[in-house]
Amino acid sequence: MVGFASIIGAIIGYYLRLIIALGKKGSLELEVKQMILDAKEAAKKITSEAEGKASETMKELRNEMKEKEEKLKQTENRLIKKEDLLDKRQIDIDKEVEAIKGKISEIREIREKAENLEKQRKASLAKLANLTEEEAKTEIINLAEKKFEEDIMVRIKKLESVGQEKLDRKANEILTSAVQRLSSSVVSDIMSTTVNIPSDELKGKIIGKEGRNIKAFERATGVEVIVDDTPGAIIISSFDPVRRQIARMALENLIADGRIQPAKIESIVEKAKQDVNKIIKEKGEQAAYECGVFNLDPRIISILGRLYFRTSYGQNVLQHSIEMAHLAGMLAEELKANVAIAKAGALLHDIGKAVDHEVAGTHVDIGKRILQKFGAGEEIIKAMHSHHEEYPYETVESVIVQVADIISGSRPGARRDSVENYLKRLQELEAITNSFKGVEKSYALQAGREIRVFVIPEEVSDLEAKKMARDIALKIENELKYPGEIKINVIRESRVIEFAR
Repeated sequence: MVGFASIIGAIIGYYLRLIIALGKKGSLELEVKQMILDAKEAAKKITSEAEGKASETMKELRNEMKEKEEKLKQTENRLIKKEDLLDKRQIDIDKEVEAIKGKISEIREIREKAENLEKQRKASLAKLANLTEEEAKTEIINLAEKKFEEDIMVRIKKLESVGQEKLDRKANEILTSAVQRLSSSVVSDIMSTTVNIPSDELKGKIIGKEGRNIKAFERATGVEVIVDDTPGAIIISSFDPVRRQIARMALENLIADGRIQPAKIESIVEKAKQDVNKIIKEKGEQAAYECGVFNLDPRIISILGRLYFRTSYGQNVLQHSIEMAHLAGMLAEELKANVAIAKAGALLHDIGKAVDHEVAGTHVDIGKRILQKFGAGEEIIKAMHSHHEEYPYETVESVIVQVADIISGSRPGARRDSVENYLKRLQELEAITNSFKGVEKSYALQAGREIRVFVIPEEVSDLEAKKMARDIALKIENELKYPGEIKINVIRESRVIEFAR
């Protein structure tokens, strides 16, 4: 019985567990179904939200597309109008070009006719004389010089004495014109320097017997020394600041030494030139260090230092270049350009002005040649050579240098055009004179009213010196415009040196 009861209990327990398991399974299926329903509801909600957002986005895109289409249409209309305008202008230009071509051809025909007539005339003359025009002219001049040299010299002296009164009247006109021209303010110490002397007795010593000392000093330095009634002062006048500085240092050293005579003057002037060269080098090094421009050739530094004694439109060129370098550096930093290249290009942009009165060409071309010769970087050359738009802009730094130049030069009071034009005329006077064969050196003095020319005596005779003075005067009259009168003073001087040992 006990065994049967246990079997019955086991069977009942099995069924009870089965019933419980089936109940749990049914509840799990219900939960899964509920989760599926919840997921479907969530998916529907997300889908509806996505559809709404997509609809809004499409609407916004359509609006943007519509606005862009309208803008494009407006731009297209403007371009069509500009194209029509350009077509009309091109037609007008083509007509003008054709008219100019016609005029050029007419001028060419007229010129050819004139040249043919001139050739026929010269050929007829040469046929008659059996000489060319140049040969006949040279032959006549040589014969006249040999036969009548003494008579020509006497005649020239007579003309000079007769014309003295006219020259005096003209001198008064020149003085009046000079006073009027100098009535406006000028930059101080731009054309003259005052040297203080301990006593007025030294003035006679500086002048020397028959003006021997002052003439030797003026010839060695190329300046004009003005000794007047001003107490305790002597004025040195020259448009070239380097000459003026050399003359000032030499005169101060002569006064300190006390031995004033031609031989001593020449040695002290030579020493002053060396001292000025040292100053030039120091100024160049200071400028490069101040601007943070390094690794430049020492010869470039020396030429840069010469700008300390040079002005442009009344503005000191070295100070202008330093100012430009700082401006260019700031602009380059703002524009993310090469700061070192911009600074170097700005500092060296006017280096050609240090020697522009000695070398042919614009100061930009001269500066470019200097930098190429002494190994400056190609990027620096590209940065500096476009500041007057003579060359195209090749880098961002070249535009920065030009902008810095405009800023530095255009600020109020920076420049004075009248002084620069005046100095330019004096330089042109010397350039014209130096172009003649046999000229050793020349100096423009007395505010451009006198040009003093020293010739090589072995190459130029007395009569040729007279002719040269007249030729220089004619060339100045033809090539320069100036008020008043310019005196041409040609000096032919022989000097023989020997040593006793």
